[in-house]
Amino acid sequence: MKLESAIRILAGTMVLGSLALAHWAHPNWIWLTVFVGANLFQSGFTGFCPAENILRKLGVGKGKADCCQ
Repeated sequence: MKLESAIRILAGTMVLGSLALAHWAHPNWIWLTVFVGANLFQSGFTGFCPAENILRKLGVGKGKADCCQ
């Protein structure tokens, strides 16, 4: 899996998960959605993405499939 795809999947999962938690658990979970959105916004301008660094350290994007695409 490409690193960019993994970041999008992670961000989408965080947004949907926090919205579900805000609906069923406690409204303050909406702040996680705000954090994810703000992080995506700033990374578009600065190129700095903490999730990218974490996923790289976990080995995402270093598989066989990436060399062939």
